[in-house]
Amino acid sequence: MELILLTISLTIFPACVLSQVTITESGGGVKRPGETMQLTCTVSGFSVASSLMDWAHWAPGKGLVWSGRIWSNGNVNYNSGLQDRITITRDTSKNQVFLQLRGLKLEDSATYYYARDTLRENVSHRLCKNYSSG
Repeated sequence: MELILLTISLTIFPACVLSQVTITESGGGVKRPGETMQLTCTVSGFSVASSLMDWAHWAPGKGLVWSGRIWSNGNVNYNSGLQDRITITRDTSKNQVFLQLRGLKLEDSATYYYARDTLRENVSHRLCKNYSSG
């Protein structure tokens, strides 16, 4: 049986220069097909409890694909193609947002982005969180 590995590495894209938002990330790494990955963003400078947060991924050959969202009230929406494998949650006491993807497939190898939706939440900055796999 051929062993194929998915690599998920973490990189940060800076937030708006005028903002005082910081992001600490964890998760990713090398994963095998069928395994589960969990990506974590810990933020300061705003509350995840009062923010609409989106996850997306840049898939080779497909471009930017929206993965899912967690609303300020805790409700979630997911990309229908990931619906049975994705979970987005948050821990408001630690100001963290999580993306869990189960049953990893080769096509899950991508750059993952975490963004605060400024249009719906009417805030002054947008930030991105980048998770890449290679």
